[in-house]
Amino acid sequence: MSNKEQGDLALIGLAVMGQNLILNMNDHGYKIVAYNRTVSKVDDFLAKEAKGTQIIGAHSIQEMCQLLKRPRRVMMLVKAGQAVDDFIEQIIPHMENGDIIIDGGNSLFEDTNRRVKYLESKGILYIGTGVSGGEEGARRGPSIMPGGSKEAWPHVKEIFQSISAKVEDGTPCCDWVGEGGAGHYVKMVHNGIEYGDMQLICEAYDIMRQGLGMSHEEMHQTFSKWNQGELDSYLIEITRDILAYKENGEPLVEKILDAAGQKGTGKWTVVNSQDLGMPVTLIAEAVYSRCVSALKEERVAAAKVLKGPKKAISGNKEKLIQNIHDALYASKIVSYTQGYMLMRAAAKEYGWDLNYGGIALMWRGGCIIRSRFLAKIKDAFDRKKKLTNLLLDSYFKKEIKRCQKGWRNILALAIKKGIPVPAMSTALAFFDSYRAERLPANLLQAQRDYFGAHTYERVDQPRGQFFHTNWTGRGGDISSSSYNA
Repeated sequence: MSNKEQGDLALIGLAVMGQNLILNMNDHGYKIVAYNRTVSKVDDFLAKEAKGTQIIGAHSIQEMCQLLKRPRRVMMLVKAGQAVDDFIEQIIPHMENGDIIIDGGNSLFEDTNRRVKYLESKGILYIGTGVSGGEEGARRGPSIMPGGSKEAWPHVKEIFQSISAKVEDGTPCCDWVGEGGAGHYVKMVHNGIEYGDMQLICEAYDIMRQGLGMSHEEMHQTFSKWNQGELDSYLIEITRDILAYKENGEPLVEKILDAAGQKGTGKWTVVNSQDLGMPVTLIAEAVYSRCVSALKEERVAAAKVLKGPKKAISGNKEKLIQNIHDALYASKIVSYTQGYMLMRAAAKEYGWDLNYGGIALMWRGGCIIRSRFLAKIKDAFDRKKKLTNLLLDSYFKKEIKRCQKGWRNILALAIKKGIPVPAMSTALAFFDSYRAERLPANLLQAQRDYFGAHTYERVDQPRGQFFHTNWTGRGGDISSSSYNA
């Protein structure tokens, strides 16, 4: 190895996440080579944030690769999509057999599947890894979810696990997820669940503000209290802080326009759930709630002409706040249940061997959805590795039972008062559907058979036998071959 080859890993992309991840790796004793497409950013970074560190700057992809120890490890933190493919093409000529390219951005898992195959055909190993935790996580310890070429894992394991967040006993919030796009898939589901958690908290806030007429100080105190119990989580914590934040003596949150943005990972989760036929209804409602919020001008016009009931909810305030807490907790259980149902279906469809308890552990610290609650999911899979549904675990069954009365009560009141609760109410609808021995889909199958001869199964005959009825006496007895149409 020449003097020149000294870098442990190179990182491309010096936006906030990239810079913080490099500084984090430097803190842990790794020599990192920094590169950015706009090369002036490299010099700025070395002169400012990276001053006095052992970080090395590179001014071309060629120089970056020449500065690395073998096997070379090159990590990209760039915008998902074409930029990733463009950089891969620029890196390949400077790589040798067994070298490793890592994508740490929010790439679509199908793109990662494709890239793993493509690079392995050229003798290069590829890792697609989810990195969650925002700026703070990247700097102090994120949750890292790697997947791709299994042979690459031993070469990055030590770096990734040392820079990741740790749970109470020191276990890193990072482990190998699976082949192909498995790491990016798990990150996608994480982001979908994050959409759900955020929407549920916003609905709780809306009931408090509009229904109970609570002040920001009262809401701040309530979220502070909740953060001491089973709802203890990063998102409850930041909500607590946001509600206390004032600008010129006024709560800043009320000055913020109510039109939500989104980057697309929540939408990917919903689209994929439809491909796999899994009902992640809560994440879907969270995505659509953002879409409704974006129709700000239309809503302002509609508010003038579409009238509903007065929003004020009367009753024992303390009890009603407890109801909101229970609705939030029960709905959160349903959302994570749906997320895990989706990951189970994906593992079956894409041939991955996912460690569900391990995933809960990876999300336990460092990431946006980190919470005390995730330890309970880890416990559930420790109790029963092949658990088919979180709602059937003894702990969650007990918790839903405890929360059910308050959950139903507050949703009934919110609906009566015209306060929208799309995520909490879809969670309850799913819970009631999942525990229903009989759903009205028998009528639906009759309708499909009536208009399209799509056939149906019978309760008095074995599963797998299909029947068709000539409902009108006019049609023939020929049934449609496309049963799933």
